[in-house]
Amino acid sequence: MDVRSLIQQKRDGAALSEAQIQSIIDAYVRGTMADYQMSALAMAIFYQGLNDDELQAWTTAMVNSGVRLKMASVPGAKVDKHSTGGVGDKMSIPLAPLVAACGAQVPMISGRGLGLTGGTLDKLESIPGFQTRLEEADFERAVAENGCAIVGQTDDLVPADRKLYALRDVTGTVACEPLIVSSILSKKVAEGIDSLILDVKCGSGAFMKEISAARSLATRLVATAKGQGLQCGALITDMNQPIGTMVGNALEIRESIALLKGEGPQDSWNLILELGSRMLVYAREARSIDDGKELLESAQRRGRALARFEEMIEIQGGNPAIIDNPDLLPTANARVEVKAERDGLLAAWNATDVARAASVLGAGRQKVEDQVDPAVGVELLVEPGQKIGSGDVLALLHVNDKGRAEAEALVRQAAQFEGPVQLRKDRVLDWIE
Repeated sequence: MDVRSLIQQKRDGAALSEAQIQSIIDAYVRGTMADYQMSALAMAIFYQGLNDDELQAWTTAMVNSGVRLKMASVPGAKVDKHSTGGVGDKMSIPLAPLVAACGAQVPMISGRGLGLTGGTLDKLESIPGFQTRLEEADFERAVAENGCAIVGQTDDLVPADRKLYALRDVTGTVACEPLIVSSILSKKVAEGIDSLILDVKCGSGAFMKEISAARSLATRLVATAKGQGLQCGALITDMNQPIGTMVGNALEIRESIALLKGEGPQDSWNLILELGSRMLVYAREARSIDDGKELLESAQRRGRALARFEEMIEIQGGNPAIIDNPDLLPTANARVEVKAERDGLLAAWNATDVARAASVLGAGRQKVEDQVDPAVGVELLVEPGQKIGSGDVLALLHVNDKGRAEAEALVRQAAQFEGPVQLRKDRVLDWIE
């Protein structure tokens, strides 16, 4: 394989063949294609894109770079959900046991946060003893026993993605639509699922700021997933404001428990119903979206979903006592009140500023090797539409050893008093299938 000619071919806008793409991915994983050559190719793809055939071939080659899970011992339809990431986005954590409690099988392979807030694995690892790194056989066994498990990517699963993402992160090619699509879908195809619901975030607190970009990404994801043999649909949801009231790793586990007990924020619960009902329809456990919502509400009301979550924690080595006593989760040394400095009507919470506040306290990471502080974060106490008086408490900062003053300033900045009131009840902007 003449790597230089293939880079030039893509640089000049020509299409790569399926065989050429497979050779490229094979060589990169084996180490016979240098990082600087893949960097040049990724930049060429950034500017020239991949057509639909190239994207299918690239995704398939990524999947074939490692093992493909069979989940042979797991009966029934297997469904997963993926979010492009947002502020306070803990949806996967209550969703997996809820959907499993309604009869579907939910094997989830999730990731860590890289940026302002922690990812699903960071949040789950704030549970004492919880293991997100399971061998493939143990992962399958956990799903077979309880209907759900949430784990991290193993070394054998799509190694091409792990290597390529690290390269994209340092070469300015993360924001490349075809490489985003193949990165997301290669892991989902490899985990052995039958169907996938996508949550493509859009707004100030999301990767995609404009709805046109979110629609483009969602359309490409759905089409490529179908080409890979998955049933797939994508919700486009608003991410201009944080989801729920808690932003921070252990704090979001607290909110997840509250949601499963029927005590969580309404905007979070509404989004869970939208995502979970579609998962149940795809898993053939619900006749319609409305039927799926009724099943989810029943599983929550009767305690079946909470029991599944407790079992998932125990199977994966965590302490299930946190269900009844969330104070067993990591707790920050101090809670700092952030008070309003003016009277007025709260119009909105700016998602990015809330996330930045959590980040400076230590809830996120800027580099893969950074450690997150599981205890810190931001707890919002007032909703858009509420009248606020000067001196009223807007939020609590859960603080350990850094970032207090900067986080206070960011939360005050996040509380927007100008403009129309933006209620957080319904986040769904579009559905693409």
